[in-house]
Amino acid sequence: MSLWSYIQGREETLLFLTYQHASLAFQTVLVGSVVALAIGIAVYRLPVLSSLTLTGSRVALTIPSLALLALLIIPFGLGVTPSFVMLAFFAAMPVIGSSVVGLRSVSPAVVESARGIGLARWRILAFVELPIAWPVILSGIRVSTQMVVGVAAIVAYVLGPGLGSLIFNGLARLGGTNAVEMALTGTILVVLVALVFDALLVLLGRLTIPKGL
Repeated sequence: MSLWSYIQGREETLLFLTYQHASLAFQTVLVGSVVALAIGIAVYRLPVLSSLTLTGSRVALTIPSLALLALLIIPFGLGVTPSFVMLAFFAAMPVIGSSVVGLRSVSPAVVESARGIGLARWRILAFVELPIAWPVILSGIRVSTQMVVGVAAIVAYVLGPGLGSLIFNGLARLGGTNAVEMALTGTILVVLVALVFDALLVLLGRLTIPKGL
């Protein structure tokens, strides 16, 4: 059976699984990015703590995602909750690094100039440092999004939502009817979700990054 023949008649199911996958990825990246940005803002002015945070975020990415997911079954059981926690954790790590690096890269002379014209500390952060650091932060969000869209497939192991169920059901049935088509369809749709998200983030960058940065 061809791939197209497999897809025909299953469009509604495939669209629903794709929506679940994209929704889970979007929500976890959003939550992870907000938490990561808050951590970055809290530590970037403290050299020792910011260095430890950077190192910790890089080391955390070496944790096997499947192992972390298995550990999260103990407190949270199966389903959406362990899937969300695991993905949000991994989503935060690249953004923590890009937030710290981006904010630390702002020229002290620019900050001093902002102070000189009487801006309050929070205004300097909101209107000077964050806009200058935003391109670096956004690059971390792009990396995070691509990673999460791919890793989200494994949540099928704990009955999580998304396209992983297609991929792993197909792999488990290799040699059977539609097995290859099932796994291939799931893989292609994951790639398409990743490409769409990346295109949207590129557009967001064009709309939000000040000219000259």
